[in-house]
Amino acid sequence: MRNISEIEIDEDMGIVLPDGCRLSARVWKPKDALDVPVPVILEYLPYRKRDGTIARDSLTHPYFAKRGYACVRVDMRGNGDSDGVMNDEYTEQELSDAEDVIAWLVRQPWCSGSVAMMGISWGGFNALQVAARGPEPLKAIITLCSTVDRYADDIHYKGGCLLNENMGWGSTMWAYSSRPPDPDLVGDRWKDMWLERLGAEDYLPIPWLQHQNRDDYWKHGSVCEDYASIKAATLAIGGWGDGYKNTVSHLVENLTAPVKGIVGPWVHKYPHFAVPEPRIGFLQIALDWFDRWLKDIDNGVDDLPAYVPYVMDGVRPQTWYSERSGEWLGFDAWPCEQEAAVYHFGDTGALCKDAQSCDVIVSSPQTCGMDAGEYCAIWLGPEMPGDQRNDDAVSGSFVSDALETSLDVVGAPKIKLLLESSTPQAQIAVRLTHIHPDGARTRVTYGVLNLTHRNGHEQVVPLDVDQAYEVELTLDQCAYSVPKGHKIGVSISNAYWPLLWPMPDAGDIRILSGSVSIPLVDRSAQKKHHFPEPEADTAWEATVLRSGDNQRRVTQDMKTGRVTLDIVDDFGRIEDQAHGLIIDSVARETWSIHPDDPLSARGETHWSEIRERGEWKTRTETYAVMTSDRDFFHISAKLHAFEGDTLIFEKEINEQIPRIGH
Repeated sequence: MRNISEIEIDEDMGIVLPDGCRLSARVWKPKDALDVPVPVILEYLPYRKRDGTIARDSLTHPYFAKRGYACVRVDMRGNGDSDGVMNDEYTEQELSDAEDVIAWLVRQPWCSGSVAMMGISWGGFNALQVAARGPEPLKAIITLCSTVDRYADDIHYKGGCLLNENMGWGSTMWAYSSRPPDPDLVGDRWKDMWLERLGAEDYLPIPWLQHQNRDDYWKHGSVCEDYASIKAATLAIGGWGDGYKNTVSHLVENLTAPVKGIVGPWVHKYPHFAVPEPRIGFLQIALDWFDRWLKDIDNGVDDLPAYVPYVMDGVRPQTWYSERSGEWLGFDAWPCEQEAAVYHFGDTGALCKDAQSCDVIVSSPQTCGMDAGEYCAIWLGPEMPGDQRNDDAVSGSFVSDALETSLDVVGAPKIKLLLESSTPQAQIAVRLTHIHPDGARTRVTYGVLNLTHRNGHEQVVPLDVDQAYEVELTLDQCAYSVPKGHKIGVSISNAYWPLLWPMPDAGDIRILSGSVSIPLVDRSAQKKHHFPEPEADTAWEATVLRSGDNQRRVTQDMKTGRVTLDIVDDFGRIEDQAHGLIIDSVARETWSIHPDDPLSARGETHWSEIRERGEWKTRTETYAVMTSDRDFFHISAKLHAFEGDTLIFEKEINEQIPRIGH
C-alpha cells in the first residue's frame, strides 16, 4: 500500500509562454511538494478542463497526486481558459508550446525535474509527438487511443479512402472551439477572448481535404517517420472497439525505447471506466509505470509482457456490448512467430484451402455499409457493427466450411486480390466475419483501399479499365476467437457508406482470384495475464438537469429512394456543484444517399452548445454541409454565437475543393 498524501488543487495556474501567451492549467499536487519536490504528469489538450474532461479528470488526476505526483492538466492555446487561438491540430505551435510548458514545469520549486505526459486521443497523439522531439525532462509517456501515422490511421483517410469522420470530427471541433472561456476564471476578458477565437476559427475539414494524399502536411506529427526519435519509456494502450486498433502493435514492434502495449475490448475511453467490460486497474498500472521511469523504483514493470491483447470470445453481433468474455494473453515479444490459416476464394462463393481462380462481379449499392457502425465508437451509444448479413448480401461474399477447431486470431489478416475495375477510380471494403450456425454474421475486422492508391498513398495512379491488377491490403489488428463448428467469411464491396465517401462512379469490380491469410495463436498454450481491478478517485460532483440520450435511425424515402441515417447524441444538461457552471450539448448528424448514385451523397451536422451560470448565458450553433460532384467537394459551414438571446457573432464559410483520386 502506497502512502496517501494530502493534496491541494489550483483551478487556474497560469503558465506564461515565451511569447507572452498565458495558458490555464488545473493542478493537483501534494501539499508538501515545496518541501519534497515531485515529478509532474502533464495532460495537454484542447478539450477544456473546466467543462470538457472534468468527469474523467476527477477520477484520475487526484489519484496520482495523492501518491506523490503533481498532475497538470493544461488547456492548449486558444481553448478553454487559455489565451490565443488554435488554427489546426498538432501544429508546430502546439508542439513547441508543449516543450515550453515542460520547460516551465521543471523550473517550479515543487517539481523534481522529471516529467511524464499522459493522454487519450488528442492527448495521446501529442504525447507521442512531443516525445519524438526529445525534451530532456520527458522521461515517460502513456499514450492511449492514438496513432503513429496521421494519414493512414486517423479520422481523415483510411487506405487512401476519405473517411466521413473527417467531416464528423471536424464538425465536433467546430463546436468545441466555439465555446467561450469561463468568466469565473478569466474575468471580464471572457468576451474579448471569445470573439477573438470565433473570428479566427476555421472549419478544419477544409484544410484536411486540401491534402488528399500523404504529403508533408500529414508526415508532420507522424512518429512512424522516425520511431527511433522517441526516447521516453512508452506505455501504449488501445481498444478493439476504438478506431485506433493498430497503434499499440506498431509501437511495440518498432520503438527502441522501453515499451509495453495493452489492447482491451474497449471503445475510445480510459480503461478504468471504459466499456465493454472487463475494465482493468489502469491507474495502478500507470502509477507503476511512472514510479519506474520518473522515480527509478525497481517494481517489476520491466518484466511485464511486451504485448497484452484481450482475445474476445466469438459472440453474436450487437450494436453495443456491456461486456465481452475472453482472456488476456501475454506475449514476451511482438510480433511473434505465428502460423497462418490461408483460404482462397472460389467461384461458388467458397473459402477453400486450395488455390483456385474465380470470377465474381462486385457491384454494391451505395448504401452498403449501413451496418458498419461508427468509425470510432466514443459516445457510449449503439455505435458498434451490427449483423453483417445485409451488407454481405450486396457484396462479393466467400464462406468457409464449418471449422473443425476453433480459430484464435491475433494480429492483422492480409488480403491478396487479382481484380479488374470498370472505372478509373474505385475503392473496396473487405471484411472478415464470424458466421454463426443460424447465419448471423459478426464483423471480426476490416480494411479499405482506394485502388488509385494501390502503389502507395503519396500519389494517385488511375486504373486502366478492365486491366487486371494484383492488389494487397492489410486488415486492422484484432484478437478474436471463432468457435469450432462455426464458419468464417470474407466479404468485398465497392461502397461502404456512411463510413467512406463514395467514388464519383459506381462501377463494378471483377474479382479473378483472391486469398486471406489469418494469423493464429494457440490460445490454450499461450501465457495468460491478469490485471488488477480498477480503482479511481472520487467522482465529479454534478447535478443532472437533463439526462443524456442517443438515437440512430435509418429511413428510406419510398418516393425518391434516398436512404438516410439520422444520429442525435444528446449529452444532457449538467450543473457543476462546485462552481455552478451549466453544461448543455446536443450533436446531430445526417448522412443520406441514393443507392444508385454516388454523387447524391450528402452529410450534414448541427451542434448546439450552451454554457451558463446565473444571469450569464452563451450559446453557439454550428452547422455544416458536404456534397460533391464529379470534380469537386463542396463544403459550407455556419457558426452563430449568442450572448443571452442576442446574436453577437456569425460567420459562414463556403469552399469547393478539387477531388484528387477520391
